[in-house]
Amino acid sequence: MNSVKPNNSNRANKQPPRWAERLLAWLHPAETLEEVQGDLDELYAYWYQRAGEPQASLRYVLNVLSVLPPFVLRRRTQKAQYPKPSSFHPSMLRNYLKIAFRTLWRSKGYAAVNVVGLSVAFCVCTFLFEMIYRQLTFDSFHQDGDRIFQIYLFKNEPAKAERSGGMPMPLTPTLKTAYPEIQAATRILPEGSLIEYKGKYLDKSVNFVDADFLNVFSFQMLKGNRNLALRDFSSLVISEKTAEAIFGNEDPIGKAVLLGNKGNQKQYIVSGVLADAPDNSSIRYDMVARIENTSTYQNAKDQWDAFSHKAYVKVAPNVDQASLENRLKPFAQTYFSDDLEKLKKKGAKPDERGDLVAVRLQKLANVHFDREITSSGAPIAVVYALLGIAFFILAIACINFINLSIARSFTRAREVGVRKSLGALKKQLFVQIWSESALICLVGFLVGSLMAFLLVPAFNAQFNAKINLNSLLRPGVIGGIIGMFLLVTLVAGGYPSWQMAKFNAVEVLKGKITMKRPGFLRNSLIVTQFTISCLLTCCTIFAIQQVGYLRSRPLGFEKEQVISIPVGNKYSGRQLLQRLRNKLTSDPTVLAISGSNVNLGRGKDGSTSRSMLGFTYKEKEISTDWLLVDYDYLKTLNIKLLAGREFNPAYPADSLDRVVITESMAKQIGEKNPVGKFFQTDTAGTKYQIIGLVPDYHLYSLQQEKKPITMHLSNSEAIDYIFVRVTPQSLNTSMEKLKGIWSEIAPGAEFTGSFLDENIDAWYRNEDSMAQVFSFASGIAILLSCLGLFAVALMAIEQRTKEIGVRKVLGASIPGIVLLLSRDFVKLVLIALAIATPLTWFLMSQWLAEYPYRIDISIWVFALVGVAAILIAVATVSFHSIKAALVNPVKSLRSE
Repeated sequence: MNSVKPNNSNRANKQPPRWAERLLAWLHPAETLEEVQGDLDELYAYWYQRAGEPQASLRYVLNVLSVLPPFVLRRRTQKAQYPKPSSFHPSMLRNYLKIAFRTLWRSKGYAAVNVVGLSVAFCVCTFLFEMIYRQLTFDSFHQDGDRIFQIYLFKNEPAKAERSGGMPMPLTPTLKTAYPEIQAATRILPEGSLIEYKGKYLDKSVNFVDADFLNVFSFQMLKGNRNLALRDFSSLVISEKTAEAIFGNEDPIGKAVLLGNKGNQKQYIVSGVLADAPDNSSIRYDMVARIENTSTYQNAKDQWDAFSHKAYVKVAPNVDQASLENRLKPFAQTYFSDDLEKLKKKGAKPDERGDLVAVRLQKLANVHFDREITSSGAPIAVVYALLGIAFFILAIACINFINLSIARSFTRAREVGVRKSLGALKKQLFVQIWSESALICLVGFLVGSLMAFLLVPAFNAQFNAKINLNSLLRPGVIGGIIGMFLLVTLVAGGYPSWQMAKFNAVEVLKGKITMKRPGFLRNSLIVTQFTISCLLTCCTIFAIQQVGYLRSRPLGFEKEQVISIPVGNKYSGRQLLQRLRNKLTSDPTVLAISGSNVNLGRGKDGSTSRSMLGFTYKEKEISTDWLLVDYDYLKTLNIKLLAGREFNPAYPADSLDRVVITESMAKQIGEKNPVGKFFQTDTAGTKYQIIGLVPDYHLYSLQQEKKPITMHLSNSEAIDYIFVRVTPQSLNTSMEKLKGIWSEIAPGAEFTGSFLDENIDAWYRNEDSMAQVFSFASGIAILLSCLGLFAVALMAIEQRTKEIGVRKVLGASIPGIVLLLSRDFVKLVLIALAIATPLTWFLMSQWLAEYPYRIDISIWVFALVGVAAILIAVATVSFHSIKAALVNPVKSLRSE
């Protein structure tokens, strides 16, 4: 600190011989060591001034040696006769707490700042650690989880290695037959379906799986035999929630239900009830049935080029993943030989493992974080970011505690000196001062824990989290919270206590503090605080900018004024589309109606689907989104034609073999004027004619690069979503109108329509949550940093009271004094900004690299944050600076 400066200018020349000091310390009892040492130091200083350093050192050594024999004897007798007092005796502990309460009561402001900072940090960290715990424990509840793997296909394309979680139907049975170390294997193909029982209908999701599903995964079986529940093709296992919704209080086992869309239903027998999937499960289900019941199974069961589902295997104990993957190399070369030949023609090179095509395994624990093979996963980078934010906030609170404790140590130096002179041991002083810190930490911990319990609903609503009070009471969470409390208490409270207990009593009472360079430690901690605050603030701004960019970037169609309606499974989507057209034909507020099998954005049903088609055209490998649409699709989305025409009911062949393609699809097939050209998806299949060309548009979110799109009509494929474009004037009433019409054309079916622009916004829900978390964290970090700076500045200025008085007497102006007192803190903020800028640049470059469409990192953001940080620091410090500068110098000079 600047106000109390140790007078160490001549200390290096007035220091007694080190070895003599160590000898004295080793032989002398600790109870009276400081008193004897102080006397000898004073004698040394006296002889140093009278006779010089050699004479002073010689006399010091002789004085030490002259007391050795009786001293050693006295030490032994004292050790035998007087037991060493315990610093942890109950009486001493009560005394420590009593003194701690009194000391803190006298320093209410200091205690309040620390309690507020610590309680906020404990509360926020509890929430963040709970969110992190939930993510890191995904799928951890399965028995033998370390032996469960998801299968994925690896292709080392020339441009970039690709991994796909979609598998062909014959892969899993073939693998299980060929490799005995695979104990169990299951395919999982989720589909929406209607379940009917005694006139009751429910739209539910059914997972079509193999009989091994319940042997691979250990979801809790509430009713039924898990070894026999999926033995028959007609068996159906349902979740607890589905059983309650369909059967109420009835026992569902053995009951017959109808499953499937209206007009295409099949009877199943309920053979088991599973507990609802835990919240941290990447596999969700309402119902589970055999995969052989799917409509496409018979055609696909021998096709190795149709990728439709996920596959999981459970291996035998002690089977090594790497060795099994190595054994799978011949398998991939045999069954994916076509892909292998195509890659060779493209000039692809083997990867570091020597593979062009490979069947590989992903650990179940990592599936949730692998977004490439699992579309619904969470990026592990977000989890690490949350973990970093939690530690940052905790670190800032600890830094505040340490800074304030060290700053306060100068005002308590004389107290420590007096206690030492009265016989207090260093260990006793440490425990006494540390007990004050522990008491503050305890109060902060209790207040923070109370805040966490009270704010759970608000936190869940704001950040779409799934924290509940019961989860906070788990032994692991409680242990983590207590561990966090102990860590903060030891680190933030122990270091300042240890430093204060080391004060030399003689020099403290003379007004000299021997603590080495306290300003350096304080300044380093303040720089760390503002580095974290600047980093989080910059990351927040870039995250908000990226989300805004994704939302504002043109999609290639008009998302406004369009209502998207999921059809569900109770009625045929094609029939509902036609009924809706009939109802709204004469309505002037309806501009166009169409349908598709793919929703735009994420609607209220929460589902999404994608159909990709690959084929060869003039020796070129073509890959395209294969999109089913209905008439007026382009008109409904206001997509302009570049050439040709759109689908028209006047041309019956349009529903058989006509397609409309995007510009990138035309570029991929190498046709500048593609209208009228033909192509085949396979040599024996339909020959399609291109009748229209449209600009590229984003069928999926901007988190993925847009792909070529081929639109086709089909009378046999299902329409899953209906789109209705309305006039701007009818936006407020159109949704209610459609809801009423829906109840007429689809009685008993739930209406889950939503506006398309809302669906598009839902694409970026994860990015929104990340931006909100960063905003919240940076706000807390800045608040805590300013709180700590406010208190440190107050104590620093208090210690310079006499200096300020002297400067005013010598003619210093108030602005000059304010500038003097603020200048040092502004320097620290500039250093923090210089450190935070490259860190932020690196971290955000890594994060933005995941997006094909992204913002540029602008230097003005760093400049803006830097200016804001300086202004905040100046405003924080200036409050005390101006107040100190306005004090009458007479009072300042009397202060000490």
